Amino acid sequence: MSSGLSSELRLRNACNLKRRWFLRDCGVGLGGIALQSLLAGEPAARAAPSGLLGLPHHAPRAKRVVYLFQAGAPSQLELFDPKPQLTRRNGQLPPAELLKGYRAAFIKPNSALLGPKFSFSRHGASGIELSELLPHTARIVDELCIIRSLHTEAVNHAPAQILMNTGSQQFGRPSLGAWTLYGLGSECQDLPGYVVLTSHKGTSGGASNYGSGFLPTPFAGIPFRGTSDPVLYLSNPKGVDADAQRASLDTLRRLNELTLEEVGDPAIAARIQNYESAYRLQAAAPELMDLTQEPQPILDLYGIKDPRESNYARNCLLARRLLQRGVRFVQLFHEAWDQHSDLTNQIKRNCVETDQASAALVQDLKQHSLLDDTLVVWGGEFGRTPMVQGAEFADGRDHHNRCYSIWLAGGGIKAGYVHGETDELGFNVVSDPVHVHDLNATLLHLLGVDHKRLTYRFQGRDYRLTDIHGTIVKGIL
Repeated sequence: MSSGLSSELRLRNACNLKRRWFLRDCGVGLGGIALQSLLAGEPAARAAPSGLLGLPHHAPRAKRVVYLFQAGAPSQLELFDPKPQLTRRNGQLPPAELLKGYRAAFIKPNSALLGPKFSFSRHGASGIELSELLPHTARIVDELCIIRSLHTEAVNHAPAQILMNTGSQQFGRPSLGAWTLYGLGSECQDLPGYVVLTSHKGTSGGASNYGSGFLPTPFAGIPFRGTSDPVLYLSNPKGVDADAQRASLDTLRRLNELTLEEVGDPAIAARIQNYESAYRLQAAAPELMDLTQEPQPILDLYGIKDPRESNYARNCLLARRLLQRGVRFVQLFHEAWDQHSDLTNQIKRNCVETDQASAALVQDLKQHSLLDDTLVVWGGEFGRTPMVQGAEFADGRDHHNRCYSIWLAGGGIKAGYVHGETDELGFNVVSDPVHVHDLNATLLHLLGVDHKRLTYRFQGRDYRLTDIHGTIVKGIL
């Protein structure tokens, strides 16, 4: 028995020595290759999966994305999709034929119709109709493409948000931002390639909305706090100056390089790169977060009264500053739109919080010559019902997945254009339907990526953002 164990140990040690010799001395140098590529700013994982060869697949119209995700599902009937007939039929029951197979989250299908709470009027040279709640968006309407025919399968917030962002209602799939960063990389060395900013409260879908799923973790979105250090523990503790920190990192790097040379594990190379990235972030973050550098007219444009206060407006301005510095994908989450009751007051308050800053971001990007190659997306996870939620005289709308509205701007999008149409009650799409997979396929197309070819092999099969679905919406290009 003892002799058998000794033989097994000798064999295992011999195998380990052979493996170490191969990785270290035979000229392949896997760990060294990984370290060199990571420190050169090219994640080693980018070189492996088949879908990445030759990216971009075609000439891109957009180089970067800012996604203004209005979590909670804004009511399209109060904002983007005017329905005079719904106003006229307020309080009546919906037609029985519309309700066949219909499923809502909370209300009964035979709830009475609820007319829009706010008026609409035409704006700009395009004459697009917008709600009175959106006076600032009205000023940039000729820059926008409004899709009124988006639809989804999900009927509740968490699965719908995850579907919108990852192409699946299941947890664990990579987000659009992660796929984008994985395929195209980042032009920024000092900041993460995918940054997440939040206001109001956290999303129902949580970190799955911006995670990397089964992609390597460097492609996940990095949440930044709105004020102070964007990442906790970024500043040095008291008594540690920049020289002492650099000396410590240099020593730690030499130790890690010795271990890397010994065992050839690419994870050690990634660890070295992470330390260096954090060090560069320490240098870049204070300047990024200091909005006092911005001229007062810019702060006024966004409606920022106190540049130190964390809110949606500040995040919009931070988004422009991040994009200027080469960050590939910036995503803002503002979860405040779930109006099952008190719709009139709450949606008015939501628009006060978001309308000016959203419009300002588009204007600001244009002033900085960034809008033409930046894709701006504004929207939530589904829409709201044409029927009222609650008893008689109630003021709320339930979840509605059959049709809802979003808008896009810049980056190759047709400006001053409305795509798709819903029926006179805002219940179903009647022309040019756009599924979530179609939207994501189109966003990738604008970035120069063929959504069918950007794949990652996981658990025995190739995955992609749009799964086996998705058609490019050529009408909005």
